[in-house]
This record gives sequence, structure tokens and C-alpha cells, in this order.
Amino acid sequence: MVQELPSPTRSIFPDTAPAAYPVFYRTYSRKHRGTREHWDQVCDRTIAGLTKLGRLTPKEQELVDRMQRQLRALTSGRWLWVGGTPWLERSENFHGSYNCTSTNVVDWRAFGLMMDLAMQGCGTGAVLQPEYIAQLPGIRQQLNVTVTGSIGATPVQERGDRTTVTINGQEVRIRVGDSRQGWVRSYTALLELCSDPQFAGAVDVIVDVSDVRPSGEPLQGFGGVANPVRLPELYQRIAAILNRAAGRQLTSVECCLLIDEAAICIVAGNIRRSAGMRQFSSADPLAATAKDNLWQQDAAGNWRIDPDRDALRMANHTRVFRQKPTLEECLASVRKQYYSGEGAIQWAGEAIARANADLMPTPELKQAFLATYAKGEAQAKEWLRCRATEPMDDRELTHRLQRYGLNPCGEIIGADFHCNLSEIHLNLLDPHNLQEQAEAFTAGALSVASLLHHQFQEERYQFSRLIDPIVGVSFTGLFDFFVHAFGVDWLRWWEAGRPEDTVGQTFKAKERQYLETWRELVHEVIWDYCDRHRIKRPNRCTTVQPSGTKSLLTGASPGWHPPKSQRFLRRITCRKNDPVALACMDFGYNLVPSQSDKDEQGNLLNDPFDPRCTEWLIEIPVAVSWADLPGADVIDIAQFSAATQFDFYMQVQRFYTTHNTSATIELRESEIESLSALIYESIQGDRGYISAALLSRFDDLQTFPRLPFEPISRERYEKEHIAVCQRRRSDNFQERLNYYDFGHLVEAGPAGCDSDKCLLPEQVPNS
Repeated sequence: MVQELPSPTRSIFPDTAPAAYPVFYRTYSRKHRGTREHWDQVCDRTIAGLTKLGRLTPKEQELVDRMQRQLRALTSGRWLWVGGTPWLERSENFHGSYNCTSTNVVDWRAFGLMMDLAMQGCGTGAVLQPEYIAQLPGIRQQLNVTVTGSIGATPVQERGDRTTVTINGQEVRIRVGDSRQGWVRSYTALLELCSDPQFAGAVDVIVDVSDVRPSGEPLQGFGGVANPVRLPELYQRIAAILNRAAGRQLTSVECCLLIDEAAICIVAGNIRRSAGMRQFSSADPLAATAKDNLWQQDAAGNWRIDPDRDALRMANHTRVFRQKPTLEECLASVRKQYYSGEGAIQWAGEAIARANADLMPTPELKQAFLATYAKGEAQAKEWLRCRATEPMDDRELTHRLQRYGLNPCGEIIGADFHCNLSEIHLNLLDPHNLQEQAEAFTAGALSVASLLHHQFQEERYQFSRLIDPIVGVSFTGLFDFFVHAFGVDWLRWWEAGRPEDTVGQTFKAKERQYLETWRELVHEVIWDYCDRHRIKRPNRCTTVQPSGTKSLLTGASPGWHPPKSQRFLRRITCRKNDPVALACMDFGYNLVPSQSDKDEQGNLLNDPFDPRCTEWLIEIPVAVSWADLPGADVIDIAQFSAATQFDFYMQVQRFYTTHNTSATIELRESEIESLSALIYESIQGDRGYISAALLSRFDDLQTFPRLPFEPISRERYEKEHIAVCQRRRSDNFQERLNYYDFGHLVEAGPAGCDSDKCLLPEQVPNS
């Protein structure tokens, strides 16, 4: 019998969410009168902000409030962090409330916009298609950059928050302002100088960083503290990339590096993790090999990363196919992803069709559009023009054909977009209570629709918002929900590969009924809301994000994915001596050094208090909500095939998702060819496939040590669970956290990408 945890664990978060406390206080709780907010205070703040912005009726407010406090329907991770704060009242900060953005890279300003977005915590997608980057000016002159001054040298009262640029002949002085806008302006100023026709030759650029606040000073409004450790070297690294392109235009990979170098600087500057997506043409050979041999091995067997390309690790890379890929191309893509984690295919035709659903409301019309798109984009544009019920100018038609842009984890499609997300925690809902489900999805729909009132200062984003408003109601815990709905027989069907026999057809029909019911409800609620508020109706409102962090608040299996195991050790990363980690220690959880902390011989450290240790992992024993269901234990989830995962993913993609379902399908080497064929056939047959991430699966759990997930047996789980109870010094987590909090709280909020995938180890190609 498993020893019961003390009752305070159940007072806020469910029994099945032992990781909830550390995740909540690390990620979503802001500083409030010297201490961190508790859950009710976060709800008070965020619901008040939604009510004001979304002009919710009392009935709508009550529903959204109740569903969030019960953890059944949560606003986006970004909104949980900044929603309802005075900082978010200012229009230049609206972006900080969005998880998801994408920007077409057509001018120098696009680079600065993405840096600004990333500094506000947004995930940034960058579309680097040839027709876009060809609009960038060519590189005219060399930049000789010198960085002067020292960070924090200027007294606080004398610091300037605006960047100034002074030109004197061939010399330019840039004094970096102490603000987000100051950092962004200094970055874009450097980009603009390389193509400025007023200069006759090489330009001497002197960058003064004296006004920038030093590490440790608080960031007002947004939260957290400054850490500009990588800022001074940013300017020289940017200049080096530009100088290599002197006399020509930038390549797609060089554009990517310019974005990613800024992202590295931001991550060091105290944004927890800067999620990114870079979309390249399928015909771009440089992009296809951009990360090849990123890791290099010397004669002694030591691994090092190519310093000139190190920044490429900051984002996922996807190849956009405007024509359907061949079987050989699909096979090459899957094989490359298996060995390196890169090379994913995105089929643009399906994305564009979904993003124009208002012009093709029937399957037959969608099929006709895809057939026309295969003939060329000119024909596709004319097809859309003819389907329009109102006159449509060329800019909107062009925008409609550009709506294959992706956010960092690929669950949103559009062009120059911002998209707000909410998440329904299906694992907390009764599968047989339709009213309960309806309330949760209604609350999630109202939550995302509220942000459609934002008016963006940047014209390209506002134009996109006006002609293509989009939202994303997501869910997590679908696998758990269906286990509770259908029982162990459903798990056995998975174990058999989800065959299309009589039993399988029955299960699929039931799955489809749930998925379609939720999708139709979401669209009905959002369209009614938009009609009442005179906002254009979004033509796609549902998605499944790669939920990781928020799923831990309720112990849900992330997104649609099966859990790693019925029971596992969940490891959460914190910096050494983080108050949250210290509170976890008093709460009974084990601390170990991270994978990056090693001794002189390269062996992992074991003592978290070793002076060489810089980062901690909090180890938490976790069991899924149905772990003790009779018969569930004998199902080996790790043996679910890639084809089985793909089948369930496509079920969600076809019957719930109207954007794209973020997916990480795990495969073994022996499954490369069969999965390639499934992807090829799905695209060829217009079955709804857009893109999915693939991850190598290893049966040897020791391949990578101290992973975010480590499957464990029932016996070990019970042993670990009892050990937690025995080590526990206090039942009150927040009390222990308040004890360790001192000085400025280290707070940064959630990343733009709420995904466990970002925490998986980066694979090293075979030498």
C-alpha cells in the first residue's frame, strides 16, 4: 500500500500532480508583496485581466473563473504569467501575452521585431523562404565593431533607456539604451548599417554598453532580473555574420544565425527558454544541411560544437514543401530525423487549405483547392479569388497563400501572426459528464477569444489580425481521458497496434465522436462571441499544443501523447540554490546535479552541493491517474509502435484540430521505412497531414542519463514515494519557499514554447 502524502498536496493541486508545486512556483507565480503568489491570487489577477480585456459578461466571467480554479480549463502559460498586470496594459507589451508568433523575414525590421517578441517571452517562428529573404537589401560594407564601456558603469539616475545612434563620416557610435527597446534598437541599427548607401566603404562602429543595467537588477513590470552577460559579444558576432556576406545578399542560414544569435543573448538575459521555428524551402540545400556535423569529434574522441553555428541550436528547423514530397524524400526526411533530430517535412498545401477554411467549408471544395494548388500558386490564388463572397485585394490573397507559417512547436498555422492558446485538462473531466466537458471547452474558448480585442502597433501584425484572426483551444490528458472512458480494453487495442477490426472501428468511432463534439463546441462559442463583439470570425480555432509545463499542474499525460510509462521519475531543472529547489528538498524531493555538471574526467557529479555543480534536477516520483487500474500494469507503453502513435495522432488531426496537432512520434530504427510510407501516403491521399516531429526511441534507458522522464516499476515507485514522505520536513510548500526567498526573486515566467520536447537531449550524429 502506498503511503498517503499529507493533505496540503491535495489542497490546491490533484493527487496525481506531485510536480505541481515546484512547477507552479517556478513558472507561473509572480512576486506579490514580497512573497510569491499562491494559486488563488494568480486566478484573481488573470481572470480580472481577461474580464476587462474580453469584456466578459458576469456569467462568462464566473464560468472562466470556476474552470480555472478547478484546473479544468487554463489560460495560456503566458497569460498566467503577465495577465492582469499593469505592464500588459501598455500596447507595446501586448505581445508578451502570446505563446505563439510567426514572422515573414522580408526586411531588417523583421529581425528586430522577433528579438522584441522573444524578450517578451513569445515563441518566434521565422519564415525564411527565398521570395521573402530576397527582399532584404544586399550587404554593402564591412562593419568594424568595437564594444566600449562596461555594463552597469553609468549610475542608475544617469542611464538612458533609449539607444542613440550618432554618425560622423565613416564612424558610427551606438549607445545602448537600458530597456528592451534599447537592446532591440541597437541590434537593428547594426543590421541597417551594413546596407546603408550613405557610406562609401568600411564603417567603424563603436558600441557603448555603459548604460545597460548589470546582472541582478530587477526587470520592472515583466519580472525577473537582468543578466546581460552575452550582450557585448552579440554585436561582434552579428558583424562577423554580415561581413562574411559583403557584396551579396544573405543566405537563409545566415538570416537564421542573425535571429538565433539574438536568441542566445536573450536566454542569457533571463528569459527561461527562447523557443523558435525556422522554416526553409525544401529546395534550399544550405538549409537542409545547416545542422549537419554541428557536433565535431577530435582525434582523442572529445566532442565540441562548431562555434560559428552554435546559435542554430536555438530553434527547430523545418523544410516547407510546396509540392507533395516523393516517397524517397519522405524516407530521407524520416531517416535524417532519426539520426539527427532535424529534417522534418512540412506540407504547405494542407496548411494553406486549413487556413482558408472559410472559403472551402466542404471536403469536396478542399479537395478541389488542393488539386488546383498542385498546378501552381498563381492558379491557387485565382481559385481563392473566385471563391470569395466579397471583393478581395491582392494583399489579402497573397496573405492567404502565405498561411503556412508555424509557431515553434508547429501547432499554429498562419502568416505574420499572434495566436493565443488555452488548454483543457481532460484528465480531470468525467468522460460520461457531457455538461462538465461543455463547461470546460466553453471556458477555454472564451479565454482565447478575449485577446482578439488587442490592437497591435506593428502594421504587419495588425493587418494579419484583422483579416485572419486566429485562436487555439488545446487540450492535454487525452490519452488519460480515453483510458478512463474505455478501460483497459482500449489499452490492449493500442498494444495490438490499433487494428481496423470490429473492436477497433468501434473505438475509433467513439474517439471521433468526442473529438468532433469538442471541436464544434469551440467554434460555436468563439463565433458567437465574435459576432457579439463585432470581430471577424476565426476560421480555425482548435489545436493541440505540446503541453509539458501546464500538464504537470494536474498530472496529465502531455497533449494527445501516451505517457512514457505508468510510473516514472520526473526531473525538473532549476539553477543551483534556487529557492524553489530548496523548498522541494524540504518537501521531500531528491536533488541531483544536472547532465551538464561533470568532474575533470567527464563523469557526472552526484553531490548537488559539490562546488562544481551549477544546475539541479528535482526528482519526483509520478504515477498516472489510471496506473492502478486492474490490468493496466501489464501493458508495456514503451512498445507502442510508431505506426500506432501515428494512427492516433492522425485521428486527432482529422477530427479535432483545425490548425495542426503538435506531435512527437517516437520511432525505432526498424520503423523508419514504414513510418515514411505512412507520411507519404497521408500527404498523397490528402488525409490532413501537415507536419510532425520525430524522435529516436532507444530501448536502453541508460543511453542518456538523468532524462526528464525515467520509467520505473511499481515497486520502485512505491519505494521512492515512501522515501519522499520520510524526507519531508514540512507539509507547507509555500512556507518553505518563503523561508528561502530573499532579496530579488528570480522569476522569468514560462517560455513561449510549453513543451517537454525542448528538454530532451540533443543528439550527436554518428562520427
